Amino acid sequence: MEKQITAETAPLIKARIIVEGANGPTTPAADDLLREKGIIVVPDVLANAGGVTVSYFEWVQDFSSFFWTEAEINKRLEKIMVDAFGSIWQVATDNNVTMRTATYIVSCTRVLEARALRGLYP
Repeated sequence: MEKQITAETAPLIKARIIVEGANGPTTPAADDLLREKGIIVVPDVLANAGGVTVSYFEWVQDFSSFFWTEAEINKRLEKIMVDAFGSIWQVATDNNVTMRTATYIVSCTRVLEARALRGLYP
C-alpha cells in the first residue's frame, strides 16, 4: 500500500534492503531517513519494471507475429533489469542521492535526450 513507510516508522526498520513491491510505499521523508540509516531502498519504479518490460515484450511479439521462448524472454529481461539497476546505482553513488532520486535523474535524462534527438512528437 502507498505511504506505509513514513518518517515515523522509518526509524523502527532494521532491514538492510527494502525492495518496494507496491506503488509509492515510502514517503520522501522516510526515503531520506532510511538512506541516512544505510538502508538501501530499491524504488517501486525499478522493482516493478520487470512486469512492464515483459508486457512490452508480449506486445512486440503479438505485433510482429514473432515469438520468443520463455528462456529468451528471461534472458532479455535479466539484461534489461541488470543494466537498469547498474545505471541507477551508478548515478546514486556518483551523486550521493537515494536510488529513487537516481531513478528520476536517469529517466528524465533519457527523455530529454530522446527529445533532443527526435524533437517533440507528433
